[in-house]
Amino acid sequence: MEEVYHVPVLLHECIDGLNLKEDGVYVDVTFGGGGHSKEILKQLKGGRLIVFDQDEDAYENRPDDERLIFVRHNFRYLKHFLKYIGIEKVDGILGDLGVSSHHFDTPERGFSFRFEGELDMRMNKQADLTAADVINDYEENDLYKIFKTYGEIKNAGKLVRGILSQRQARPFKNISDLLEVAEPCVPARDKNKFLAKVFQALRIEVNREMEALKEMLMQTKDVLAPEGRLVVISYHSLEDRLVKNFMKTGDCDQTQPDQDFYGKTIVPFKAISRKPILPTAEELERNTRSRSAKLRISEKL
Repeated sequence: MEEVYHVPVLLHECIDGLNLKEDGVYVDVTFGGGGHSKEILKQLKGGRLIVFDQDEDAYENRPDDERLIFVRHNFRYLKHFLKYIGIEKVDGILGDLGVSSHHFDTPERGFSFRFEGELDMRMNKQADLTAADVINDYEENDLYKIFKTYGEIKNAGKLVRGILSQRQARPFKNISDLLEVAEPCVPARDKNKFLAKVFQALRIEVNREMEALKEMLMQTKDVLAPEGRLVVISYHSLEDRLVKNFMKTGDCDQTQPDQDFYGKTIVPFKAISRKPILPTAEELERNTRSRSAKLRISEKL
């Protein structure tokens, strides 16, 4: 397996959080470069690891290990494929919600504004919708919502007006076409951060990331065994809010847990980490892409 594909974030903290048993059954819903999965496999004797990733590059990067089952689909189908494999309950689920270094560093995938390439951004290269489709075809209100909600861009209106004006002259195709419109909207001294938000918003929409995350999290209540661990790394506030709410209440959209007739809270999980676990100074120096990572860990009751 190529070590350069992706440097796993908060690796040891994730492995500790899973509380691995040698004969346990575990799921890595975001295989990516396989760094976390490789470490899990080191500690399994008689156990099994099921990994999900819809990207063909990740599939080609899989290890040759009979204990590993690779599911080349979106993790939103977690429960379906576990049932198909014949597994009812698992002992731990790991999700690293970040985009791999491989994707950011591959120009033709279109995930980064640092390179020229087509406006693609599909995690699954067989999917129909691309970033160019979103920019060229979406209505003004929909574009505004995407950049305002998924990118948290304050001047989203100015950006959208620029897109609408430009696409009347010619359709957007390449990253340079988007940068031509986005760069005049950049706040002073904040270019990279602003462009990162623009690209993040489009990537989330293209891959339906928030919907898929909600669906996957809700399914963990059914597939985790008692005392099974849920270990999730998020990289922006939208993801982290969903994960935090879910671990606290059992519902991504609730901020407070339900109560029974006697006023006792009804929760499916207990927190193992009361506050998010952040990368150490040493990890930040070694891997700058870990800087926005937040790790949350909970245990099924």
